[in-house]
Amino acid sequence: MVRVKVVVEVLLLPVNNKHGTFETIGVGIVGTGYAAKMRAQTLQADRRSDLVAVAGHSLEKTQEFALNYGAEALTNWQELVDRSDLDLAIVCTVNRDHGLITRAALNSGKHVVVEYPLCLDATEAEELIALAAGGGKLLHVEHIELLGGLHQAFKQSLPAIGNPFYLRYATIAPKRPALPGWKYNRKLFGFPLTAALSRLHRLTDALGTVANVSCQVRYWPVTEDDYSACLCTAQLRFTNGAIADVIYGKGETFWQAERKLEAHGDRGTLIFDGGDRGFLVRGEETTPIEVASRRGLFAKDTSMVLDRLIAGTPLYLSPEASLYSLKIANAAQLSAATGQIVNC
Repeated sequence: MVRVKVVVEVLLLPVNNKHGTFETIGVGIVGTGYAAKMRAQTLQADRRSDLVAVAGHSLEKTQEFALNYGAEALTNWQELVDRSDLDLAIVCTVNRDHGLITRAALNSGKHVVVEYPLCLDATEAEELIALAAGGGKLLHVEHIELLGGLHQAFKQSLPAIGNPFYLRYATIAPKRPALPGWKYNRKLFGFPLTAALSRLHRLTDALGTVANVSCQVRYWPVTEDDYSACLCTAQLRFTNGAIADVIYGKGETFWQAERKLEAHGDRGTLIFDGGDRGFLVRGEETTPIEVASRRGLFAKDTSMVLDRLIAGTPLYLSPEASLYSLKIANAAQLSAATGQIVNC
């Protein structure tokens, strides 16, 4: 058995090669949705990886998915993470189960890629990060918003406005009907700003540490757990003095979509509208900002993971960075529950 050794800081992350060549990594995917599909396409096209198995909720859908990508269909994720012919598990299922599956995969000696959030609770996330480090395994939390053109243009343009003092980040997504769907279930999806962690992570990546959070949330319930719409608003006060309002709404109550990021500084204003248009405003002068396409980000993330495991090249963020945003999301959840400002 050949071992591929990758140096990650002071750790060696061994990838057991069970597929005949030095480069090939055996991969299993938990989930059959959009993210899983994007991952599978990249894995299938990359000679360094072999998509061995897929586990999903529906047997029929899992079999169809597996057939499309030459993998074995499994009906439960536990069977997948226990397989000896897998080096890497990719978790693309409902948010509620991320932590449970990640822990099982790490305990089974697998490297893990998980779509954000790592789990719904920051304390559990800290335990998982420590578990991966103790076992010398890669734990990568996907945050493809950092790779996208909007975020890259936002961060690169931020110095042009001087000291940012107020930001507004709004994403409103009407949907009719909203149900059925796990993303409209409190238990499966989680607290809105935990599930939609990228909204907070984009800001913490650009502005740094948060001093305190104030948050409100409203649901339009259908059953005890299911809802047809939700609205979550949070105000973040950063230690550098900036204030950011984050607005996240979706479902049947809304009639007009919005996706807008604004940053006001003492030397100008940045406006990104719709995710593909940006402007720098200074008085009467408005300068367009080029925003690259969002296409291919899951493929880029997947390829970077393979690069890390094979060649030891750095990834674009650490699990600790995602953990910090999760702590802010948990603080927002506590604020919404108590009606109090929560110090971070």
